[in-house]
Amino acid sequence: NFKVVIKFAARADLHRLGMFLAGRHAEAPQEALQVLDIVLRELPSARYAPFGRSFFSPDLGRRQPLGDGLESWRGFYQSIRPTQMGLSLNIDMSATAFIEPLPVIDYAAQLLRSDIHSRPLSDAERVKIKKALRGVKVEVTHRGNMRRKYRISGLTTQATRELTFPVDEGGTVKSVVQYFQETYGFAIQHTYLPCLQVGNQQRPNYLPMEVCKIVEGQRYSKRLNQNQIRALLDETCQYPRDRERDITQMVKHNAYQEDPYAKEFGIKISDRLASVDARILPAPRLKYNETGREKDCLPRVGQWNMMNKKMVNGGKVRSWMCVNFARNVPDKLARDFCHQLAQMCQDSGMDFALEPVLPPMSARPDQVERALKARYHEAMNILGPQRRELDLLIGILPDNNGSLYGDLKRVCEIDLGIVSQCCCTKQVFKLNKQIYANIALKINVKVGGRNTVLVDALSRRIPLVTDRPTIIFGADVTHPHPGEDSSPSIAAVVASQDWPEVTRYAGLVSAQAHRQELIEDLYKVRQDPQKGPVSSGMIRYTARLFLNSYNL
Repeated sequence: NFKVVIKFAARADLHRLGMFLAGRHAEAPQEALQVLDIVLRELPSARYAPFGRSFFSPDLGRRQPLGDGLESWRGFYQSIRPTQMGLSLNIDMSATAFIEPLPVIDYAAQLLRSDIHSRPLSDAERVKIKKALRGVKVEVTHRGNMRRKYRISGLTTQATRELTFPVDEGGTVKSVVQYFQETYGFAIQHTYLPCLQVGNQQRPNYLPMEVCKIVEGQRYSKRLNQNQIRALLDETCQYPRDRERDITQMVKHNAYQEDPYAKEFGIKISDRLASVDARILPAPRLKYNETGREKDCLPRVGQWNMMNKKMVNGGKVRSWMCVNFARNVPDKLARDFCHQLAQMCQDSGMDFALEPVLPPMSARPDQVERALKARYHEAMNILGPQRRELDLLIGILPDNNGSLYGDLKRVCEIDLGIVSQCCCTKQVFKLNKQIYANIALKINVKVGGRNTVLVDALSRRIPLVTDRPTIIFGADVTHPHPGEDSSPSIAAVVASQDWPEVTRYAGLVSAQAHRQELIEDLYKVRQDPQKGPVSSGMIRYTARLFLNSYNL
């Protein structure tokens, strides 16, 4: 018997929604929109796996393996929105990672990238599997059609053949192997593997891994590795026309016109995408250095290149070095790559030294911190007596570099205080002038140069921005990945430092409370013993930098 209680929550005034859509009411009635949103989510919630505002199903497109026991499912995002055309149903294609519905032993083998059908697990492997499987639902396969489901709470430290449990209050014990043989007539084959622990932590049940299969439809909410992210992005990347086709098919597949819940509320949904008038904005003319053959440029179809052009303001790199973390890039190729890149930087308008402080050095990817610091100190032994600093470090990384990129950036930016530029192996092997030019543009901006400015900015033809000294601000907050419950969120603020060009930006970052969207350090007031209340914060700091540069 179930007791159901229905409570009155709020009265949704659809008349107010009609007034808002007709332009006779200033604010959108959120309660009414929420009710309609719930109504339209009822049917897809029954058909598909709902997560947030999206719905996923293996029937909405092909499954794509992501590696390590994960696969991608296609789905769609859905929400109702008031627009100038009236109420609109906003739909977009999406994809996310799900745990593959594999036998647990096969899943563990994929996770470890090793065959475990004929050997025991090491302690490190057992911990890795335990971490990945905790909270995952499995169904048993040794009882015919009786597929009972359990949630995994842990993994035993002992092998299955060593596990026993009490069967009565008299202290009689029975082994797991014996119990499965006598009760189910099932002979456990992989007795050297641990058992899954399911149910109560104080008194768990033991399930051999070979009798368990992962239940379908479990979204993977932890952090994906770089290869998985790349595979998921490849799956979701579409040309606009293909995306339009898939969304149209999705709308027809969902048969909103036949939705009984929508009909009950008098909601009718068109099976055709809305059509809106659009225009392409004219491209701005870009100004380059007067010493180049082409002094300005008008991009076409959003594209242009650096041929016959020089950066409007080239930065200075008088001392630099390269560390090669890619095992398949030989030293000679690394030297050639660095020489060609240095030549491109110089040809593009930078004051760039053609020779590094030290020859390119190869290092192991798992020793990034040690290698960078050792090479940095070697360089400073040469530069220090000359009262010079290291301006740039170039890092050559494997194409699939995992955490190596982040580790290199952390050591360079935080520990050593030097600008860094990373290059992938595939870029090194191509030896392509366009690649060198693109990397040179990135380096120039990082060392304080400007690649190009808007012609309209120089001629003071940008309304508001060029009328009087103006700062352009940008701000955002990056939150930790799902599953990282203790990591802080990172707030960032950038502000333009040159006027009227508004091309060079200063940036600040600040750690704040976990998953907090409001930036804490945007404005701050501290109490000074002598001065009293003193204003500070990220906005004030970047604004002061701007004012100081113009002696204001």
